[in-house]
Amino acid sequence: MNNQKQQKPTLTGQRFKTRKRDEKERFDPTQFQESIVQGLNQTGTDLEAVAKFLDASGAKLDYRRYAETLFDILVAGGMLAPGGTLSDDMTRTEYCLFTASEDLETMQAYAQVFNKLIRRYKYLEKGFEEEIKKLLLFLKGFTESERNKLAMLTGILLANGNISASILNSLFNENLVKEGVSAAFAVKLFKSWINEKDINSVSASLRKVGMDNRLMELFPANKRSCEHFSKYFTDAGLKELSDFARNQQSIGARKELQKELQEQMSRGETLKDIIAYVREEMKKTSISEQTMIGIVWTSVMSSVEWNKKEELVTEQAIKLLKQYSPLLKAFTSQGLSELTLLLKIQEYCYDNIHFMKAFQKIVVLLYKAVVLSEEVILKWYTESHVAKGKSVFLEQMKKFVEWLKNAEEESESEEEEGD
Repeated sequence: MNNQKQQKPTLTGQRFKTRKRDEKERFDPTQFQESIVQGLNQTGTDLEAVAKFLDASGAKLDYRRYAETLFDILVAGGMLAPGGTLSDDMTRTEYCLFTASEDLETMQAYAQVFNKLIRRYKYLEKGFEEEIKKLLLFLKGFTESERNKLAMLTGILLANGNISASILNSLFNENLVKEGVSAAFAVKLFKSWINEKDINSVSASLRKVGMDNRLMELFPANKRSCEHFSKYFTDAGLKELSDFARNQQSIGARKELQKELQEQMSRGETLKDIIAYVREEMKKTSISEQTMIGIVWTSVMSSVEWNKKEELVTEQAIKLLKQYSPLLKAFTSQGLSELTLLLKIQEYCYDNIHFMKAFQKIVVLLYKAVVLSEEVILKWYTESHVAKGKSVFLEQMKKFVEWLKNAEEESESEEEEGD
């Protein structure tokens, strides 16, 4: 029998000591919330005093860590639970955006509070945008009056560049759109935005974030038409917004049409089929012949890869335009369309440096192909040209114009002799 004492098993491995400063502090906004609520209760409805209190508190309280809590309190009076309801177990204040008067002046004063706070504590900028995005997703959890105030405030903040228009992505949430919340909110938002600045501010901001073509998405798919959008916002007193959306829709349709035309050309579709397609599109979209000839010209000139050598580019262009002159002719039945085309050619040759010397040859070709008439060429030469490359192109056209004038005079004298 082995009387030797059995050794107890030991745990092997290395033990690490955690330093106190490395331990992650537990997220507990309670004390922070109490400090902010207490301060707001003391300042009450005096927004100047609120701004001063927030400015001073940033030095003592951890705004960086509790940014969401801070903004929830300033907007709703307390911390918001998912969906937009106030957390029951937390201290609240009656002095916040949602309990303020529902008028533009009060909302402008609140916008100033947020503006001063973020200017003072720049690091809050990103957190504030995230807060607005979240609040927009919570819209169904708020009362109509709360939504109206938030919409007015958001419009003012957008107008003054305090937040990016990308926050509007939240309004395209399927549930908000389906229940009509997004469109109703957008009316109040755009009204306060336009009141603060103008429709140009709206269009510039939307373009900057690629949202200029997305406003239709404020409506469910079955109501996503230009007519419905136009009526809804015009009836709400926002005709400039419906005009902007209509214009964007039209630009989008033109781009699609141009893309389709280029594809048809690269597939080698017959001119007869291309002309029929363009005529059908004109009927469908009510595009004028003047607008259409511009689209056709751009499509033709974008349908090939151009040679980098100037002397070869002219030859290539003449060959291409000979092929497509019947297409250009089909959409220059009016003098104004001819002039539009001629101005497009002038701008194109100026904007594409390799084409500077090709202008006269292109015009002569299209004159011979009966696309451009002598009347229109003479009108362009004497009064209707644009400034782009004017001196170069007028010089190029000088001899041809003289020839046209002489031919016209000869024709007139022959007619007189015949009489």
